Amino acid sequence: MAKKLTQEEVLAALGQVNYPGYQSDIVTLGIVEEAAPGADGGWTITLRNPSDREEIPRAIGSRIHQALTHDLGAAKVELRVRPVAPELGEKTGRKRLDGIRHIVAVASGKGGVGKSTVAANLAVALGRLGYKIGLLDADIYGPSAPMMFGTGAERPRAVDGKHFYPVERHGVKLISIGFFIDDESPVIWRGPMVMGAVRQFLQDTLWGTLDFLVVDLPPGTGDAQLTLAQEVALDGAVIVTTPQEVAVADALRAARMFRQVHCPLLGVVENMSGYVCPDCGELDEIFGAGGGDKLAAAEGIEVLARAPIVEALRAAGDGGAPLTIARPEHPASAVFMELARRVAAAMPAD
Repeated sequence: MAKKLTQEEVLAALGQVNYPGYQSDIVTLGIVEEAAPGADGGWTITLRNPSDREEIPRAIGSRIHQALTHDLGAAKVELRVRPVAPELGEKTGRKRLDGIRHIVAVASGKGGVGKSTVAANLAVALGRLGYKIGLLDADIYGPSAPMMFGTGAERPRAVDGKHFYPVERHGVKLISIGFFIDDESPVIWRGPMVMGAVRQFLQDTLWGTLDFLVVDLPPGTGDAQLTLAQEVALDGAVIVTTPQEVAVADALRAARMFRQVHCPLLGVVENMSGYVCPDCGELDEIFGAGGGDKLAAAEGIEVLARAPIVEALRAAGDGGAPLTIARPEHPASAVFMELARRVAAAMPAD
């Protein structure tokens, strides 16, 4: 005779089922919508569709059957998967911005890996390839675009009390919270305000016609990332990491967040991949080696570029002109030009 189970017991068992590749369980993540008992001692478990990747719901279903029938003793288990309604926004691809062909996110798992340097140089490199480019600095707590593009005291020009024109430098149209605060003021905002700022930058900026809008995201997997994914159709994400293990572990979480909102992963940029001594030519792998390859292998994607540690790259950003535009002949500039070519080639056909 099948064991009679309570809903609390069933939910507790489901709470032991982790989402594949995550430390969080399917109850905590909100994937379990309902656990309903049947007349015959069985249970019907209703799930929100967790992923477009077929292997993910299969793996979750297998783990649920194991947890309820084998471990808990339920008579039988029926799984029902409910498609996610568009208005819930879990899946990217809901909305295109007028006049913008492609939106590409540049993301990282942790700060200090050079994500903004990569985003800025990718933007100007795409511009050098002949594309019309915008850069949205969505790093609300640590905006860097005004400094890296040398905008000085220039501010976006407002029109009609709501919309504003972006600032333009080095052929790139820019918007950043840094244009609206002074250099020393901290942004002390809770999540809803961050989300509101990202929405406003996306919707109220008069971008005009762009081939690419590059979005420099803050580190991690928080409000800005989710708002971006919910608001607009993303054509892909570039994940930035250094070779060190701690950066790779966090970058993997960022990559899997984009997987979960069904945003294509374009590939990995391994920044600070090594330092070449200018005197002897010896390579010093200051932050270790192989991190970008490890991340790429884990997600089944490519390493798009490896950017070395060079003083010129830092100096150019601090000086207000990304290296790819300030010193196009520099070997590191060639790295970002190749990155831009690969990103452009990965875009879907219009």
